[in-house]
Amino acid sequence: MAAISFCHFLNDLLQSVIPAVYPILKDAYRLDFRQIGLITLSVQLTASLLQPFVGMYTDHRPTPYSLPVGMGFTLSGLLLLAYAPRFGMILVAVALVGVGSSVFHPESSRVARMASGGQHGLAQSVFQVGGNAGSALGPLLAAMVVVPAGQRSIAWFSAAALLAIIVLTRIGAWYKSHGAVRAKAAAALLDRRAPLSPRKTGVALAVLMALVFSKYFYLASLTSYYTFFLMSRFHVPVRSAQIHLFVFLGAVAAGTFIGGPVGDRIGRKYVIWCSILGILPFTLALPYANLFWTTALSVVIGLVLASAFSAIIVYAHDLVPGKIGMISGLFFGLAFGMAGIGAAFLGWLADATSIAFVYRVCSFLPVIGLLTAFLPNLETGYKRSRA
Repeated sequence: MAAISFCHFLNDLLQSVIPAVYPILKDAYRLDFRQIGLITLSVQLTASLLQPFVGMYTDHRPTPYSLPVGMGFTLSGLLLLAYAPRFGMILVAVALVGVGSSVFHPESSRVARMASGGQHGLAQSVFQVGGNAGSALGPLLAAMVVVPAGQRSIAWFSAAALLAIIVLTRIGAWYKSHGAVRAKAAAALLDRRAPLSPRKTGVALAVLMALVFSKYFYLASLTSYYTFFLMSRFHVPVRSAQIHLFVFLGAVAAGTFIGGPVGDRIGRKYVIWCSILGILPFTLALPYANLFWTTALSVVIGLVLASAFSAIIVYAHDLVPGKIGMISGLFFGLAFGMAGIGAAFLGWLADATSIAFVYRVCSFLPVIGLLTAFLPNLETGYKRSRA
């Protein structure tokens, strides 16, 4: 668990460098917000479209050494991004990083579940908090390294990718030697009748997808444009804005860790309720707050909103037993896809109106959390089926 969480930390740290250097790329290539959104769309779509297919394939034929191969794509993308001569090559570079992420997540999520000891929510939280911690640290490192040294210093992050390849190769060796027995045992445990009818399962999955849309569309407004919002509204310098982004992403990492074990104790549905709908008062207030309260509100929003994803993933695993890779790939892919589409749309909207208007519109997205009412209580369903 520690090794795969650490590699998730490195993977998402490298991926988070991309939005952190947007101000540098915007100035160097004279980009508008639409082009900034296209960069995010490129990395998120390549990450999202491949993941469900990778997951379906590995459900039937686990491939432990796909983990270091995926990180190799990320390494190639970072090196290309550091020396990209024009905007088109930037899109290719970030797309390679997205491919690496799409290969990494489904199989690494399976490794986390195999090592869970039955505490699936806790395992997903430990796994995901590594990624969120990396996402939080990336902008801070970019502020300290890339802002003073320039675009080519992005290549220095390739050392982290090389370290991840070494660790993932060791994880692949463990998976190959011990994973087959564990996978068969896990498959036997999960080879049970689905807790709901196909129709109810489809409805529940659709509700979960809508909740993921709400969560990641809103997160796109913060991860991609928070620095620009702070610079425009409060006239803070780039480095200060990136530190504020680090604080927000740190809150996201903390919330991710909290959500899983709390869901193990009180039920996933209650965590989802509180997480998605619970941030509505804070998102409504954020566009009108001063700098201090903007920072405070962003911390609360990140902490509460992030607690949902571990609960959503494990809830979806329980809905469709025995399809860990496919479900992990579907929901990680959907998360990246929604973030990419959201970033592109919000970039267009910011060019057409203003960054402030974007945040006023996005503040209503948590209302979608009301759909949680249509999710059945799976814990109750399991008790009845066992009886």
